[in-house]
Amino acid sequence: MVEELTQAEDAIAASADTAVWAQPEADLIAALDAAHRIEQRLAAVKLAVIRELDGRRTATTQGASSTAVWLRERLRLTIPAARRLVDLAAILDTGNPGVRHALADGHITVDQARVIADTIDTVHTAAGPEAADKALGVLVEWAGQFDPTLLRKLGTRILDHVAPDIADAAAEAALDAEARRATRDRHLTLSTLTDGRLRLTATLDTETAGLLRAAIDPLSAPSGPDDERSPGQRRHDALRDVCRLALRTGELPEHGGDPAQVVVTTSYDGLTGQLGGGTLDTGLRLTPEAVRRLACDAAILPAVLNGAGQPLDLGRQRRLITGPLRRALVLRDRGCAFPGCDRPPRWCDAHHIHHWANGGTTSLDNAVLLCGHHHRHLHHSDWAVRLAGDGHPEFVPPAWLDPEQIPRRNQYHRRT
Repeated sequence: MVEELTQAEDAIAASADTAVWAQPEADLIAALDAAHRIEQRLAAVKLAVIRELDGRRTATTQGASSTAVWLRERLRLTIPAARRLVDLAAILDTGNPGVRHALADGHITVDQARVIADTIDTVHTAAGPEAADKALGVLVEWAGQFDPTLLRKLGTRILDHVAPDIADAAAEAALDAEARRATRDRHLTLSTLTDGRLRLTATLDTETAGLLRAAIDPLSAPSGPDDERSPGQRRHDALRDVCRLALRTGELPEHGGDPAQVVVTTSYDGLTGQLGGGTLDTGLRLTPEAVRRLACDAAILPAVLNGAGQPLDLGRQRRLITGPLRRALVLRDRGCAFPGCDRPPRWCDAHHIHHWANGGTTSLDNAVLLCGHHHRHLHHSDWAVRLAGDGHPEFVPPAWLDPEQIPRRNQYHRRT
């Protein structure tokens, strides 16, 4: 096996050195099909090897806690990816030789193999081995036409083709099986990158997926014709807003004896001078702009530190805009005050028109409600906000947008 795989590797290496730009289009398409087919056939070999190594308990013999952990180190995979390989290898080995053969022949992809194996298991349980064999033939044929997502949808009604007499009764069983698989495969992985960002990888069950979409879809819409964020960036910002809302409710369980919160440490001179960055309690750094924005609506806890950074004295925390003052702000602005924004008050921060670090007061006359997006926008754009003579906020656009700089107001929250 090793010798044959080495020969195949040499052939692939030679192909990789080919100048693709010089190839005719027909040859390129044929090469794509061949490369894809070889990739699936190699996947079948890989899964067979993983299954055998797992059965021999090679991982534990070599000091790993599981085959998935061993694969992570050996192949430099993520744990979820390694675990999916181990699970699929077991599924194809124990009860689905037909699926394994179809993958080895290059007729289906790895993702299709997973869908077909799951569907065959359901059919076997509901209608027996003969119906399962028929379903395998149908699904492999469909795999030549449909991607894994459509194949899974079609598979939910496979009994209509192979066992119509029990199809309706088995549909509910198939749905239950799908729910169990979704529960089994659910996971959320948070990986900290070297630059302080976080990579989020997740597979959500149906209910959680519905909840997430219900929460972030309304917040993912473009904020206006000038919103240049990509869809992925809008979803990212929507998830952040959902987290901010959850923290604001005060209903999260305590963490380490304190309410769930974001803790930022910065120097007094840096904050008042609006030039200093800050540090999260996780050790990650924040930009000066981010610190200023968070300070607009935060609890401030003064601390005196010695030269080694040890706390010598702690003052009392002072929340800037809360209680009756925030309620009065909500009654006045009724939501994000930026022109054209329809975000409700619960999605909004209290922004100091004249920054408190520069002597601005904590008062209704020096505050305005802004959603997260427009709060950030105001902090690093040429827009300006002020209170008009009637006590309501108005926004002055930059000169490049409106040479006359006519003040604008939000009309969405006006009382009728």
